[in-house]
Amino acid sequence: MVKMSTDKQEIIRLREELNLHNYRYYVLGKPEISDYEFDVLMHRLEELEAANPDMFDSDSPTQRVGSDIAEGFTQVAHRYPMMSLGNTYSIDELRDFADRINREGETPVKFVCELKYDGLAISLTYEHGRLIRAVTRGDGSVGDDVTQNVRTIKSIPLRLFGSDYPDLFEIRGEIFMPRSSFDRLNAERELEGEQPFANPRNAASGTLKLLDSTEVARRGLQSILYGLYGENLPYKSHSEAMKSCMKWGLPVSDKMAEFDSVDELMAYIDSWAEKRSTLPYDIDGMVIKVDNIALQQRLGFTSKSPRWAVAYKFKAEQAESRLLSVEFSVGRTGAVTPVANLTPVHLAGTIVKRASLHNQDQIALHDIRLGDVVYVEKGGEIIPKVTGVNFSQRSADSIPLEFPVLCPECGTPLVKIDARHYCPNQSHCPPQIVGRIVHFISRKAMNIDGLGEETIMMFYENGLIRDVTDLYKLDRRRLLALPRMGEKSVDNILKSIENSKQVPFARVLYAIGIRFVGETKAQSLAAHFGNISSVMSATQEELIEAADIGTTIADSIIDFFADESNRDMVLKLAEFGLQMENQSRDRVSDRLSGVSFVVTGSFEKYSREQLKELIENNGGKFLTSVSGSTDYLLAGEKVGKTKLEKAERNGTKIINLDEFLAMIELVDVAEPYYEAKQQTLF
Repeated sequence: MVKMSTDKQEIIRLREELNLHNYRYYVLGKPEISDYEFDVLMHRLEELEAANPDMFDSDSPTQRVGSDIAEGFTQVAHRYPMMSLGNTYSIDELRDFADRINREGETPVKFVCELKYDGLAISLTYEHGRLIRAVTRGDGSVGDDVTQNVRTIKSIPLRLFGSDYPDLFEIRGEIFMPRSSFDRLNAERELEGEQPFANPRNAASGTLKLLDSTEVARRGLQSILYGLYGENLPYKSHSEAMKSCMKWGLPVSDKMAEFDSVDELMAYIDSWAEKRSTLPYDIDGMVIKVDNIALQQRLGFTSKSPRWAVAYKFKAEQAESRLLSVEFSVGRTGAVTPVANLTPVHLAGTIVKRASLHNQDQIALHDIRLGDVVYVEKGGEIIPKVTGVNFSQRSADSIPLEFPVLCPECGTPLVKIDARHYCPNQSHCPPQIVGRIVHFISRKAMNIDGLGEETIMMFYENGLIRDVTDLYKLDRRRLLALPRMGEKSVDNILKSIENSKQVPFARVLYAIGIRFVGETKAQSLAAHFGNISSVMSATQEELIEAADIGTTIADSIIDFFADESNRDMVLKLAEFGLQMENQSRDRVSDRLSGVSFVVTGSFEKYSREQLKELIENNGGKFLTSVSGSTDYLLAGEKVGKTKLEKAERNGTKIINLDEFLAMIELVDVAEPYYEAKQQTLF
């Protein structure tokens, strides 16, 4: 009885822990543990649940796929569920898989081996040779419609070659960011004072969820496709289907190989474990599939994965190095980050001298001490991470590493929020001040040319600036007295500062540096509220009505404007002439003035963006979530159950497309409008 009780407690704990990690990985895009650590926890939970069948729960992480559904996109039901793959890190388990398949089929069974791309799963639907929809995996049953963003990916054809393709089919694969695009994007973000992405997978995921498809196009995403789905497809094998897909112009990998010998299959896997760093993109393993489709169908599926395929995952490359010292750096948000200085070590094709220590909790968890020989891993991260200590080489007189209690830059007592420490002295902590100004002048914010981090630091050290408002008080005479400040340089800087007064409100909102409010969140807030006064006075409930704004971001906005110095800064910027409201645009009508709408489901002739434009061009307000202030829920096919139930509870009126078009007197001209808009979409 005691053992069962202990097992059940561990099952509950593991479910909670894995659900949290799923949320951090799929929703936040900020995983805190490696894939290997996650899989160890998952395998342990699977073992315990198998031993305790009375603890079965359909909501357990072992029974479902993590969700990446985001606000701001229409949700679409998958015609065929997008399941996850079972995986292993063990060659012996991989042989057991092959042996089991060979016992089920005609020996020897032919296998197909493919690279396991480290990106974001996608499902593409083609009809009559034309791309009509792209949907993320989501929770496996329902995903986000990201068609407009996927259309910008040059490797994905909008129309297929030839004519022998099925009239309607789905093809699935991975969207990823090549290392060259990743390096370029992070270099830009660092130059502009933005937080760089942790790895190409996070960058790809974040990019695909942007609401601005022009920015998606700029970032250089790529795709590899590896699974064909449809009714009565004329293929007997997976490899045959993929060769046909390649002929139609679809991006199918040329690294796919067929084997009927398990030993040759294993040798192929070993070869890629050695040379994966030579690829221009990240892979984290290999996928092994049964080639024969009839045998696939006979083997079937478990509740979450196919029985005819498995992923063999590579362990992260690891090296040992001695910890020489630890730096505690302060960023523009006040976050204090510990970084290890190491003896140089060769790892994953580069020389590593620095590695992340994450935070105080991770330092304590691994008992990391100065002088230790530590294990360092590099799994796609910009800065490699310390993952453990070789205790056999620890000195007998070592002492635990202490995290500072005072800000290393200004001496202010640090505060701990979740797992991170912050310096709360925003107004007088030098790296925070300089960091905020560097962010303010960056290209995607105020775009002030001629200034960079070194110049801003020089201005700060010479007493010319203490916050962003001081930029608009800079004196030409005092600037000319500084080193390397010639007349032409000074004139260009002052001219660019003056020109920044014409930067649109959304970018001003991004520039002032509210924690968690990035470029796309600022665009959502500007579109929803229209001016800075409305944002400053908004309640939490009002803020979360804006697209992509959750409670954490809403609370951060409220906290920011609760600070009197921040409010003063905004008022001063307004006095200097910066844009603090959206510029007025021509409306079609005011028929929807004062009326708010939420849109749910799919519509045959209108995209979500087209409906949003119709609502706003007729004076209405477009919301992303139903609340007590929502007037109408515009419902199409495959409506969101949550929104429908909430609308019914709140008494929100539910209307269809024809009723909406009648409200704006567009029933008779709906078709021409749609055809005109199509010209801009295709």
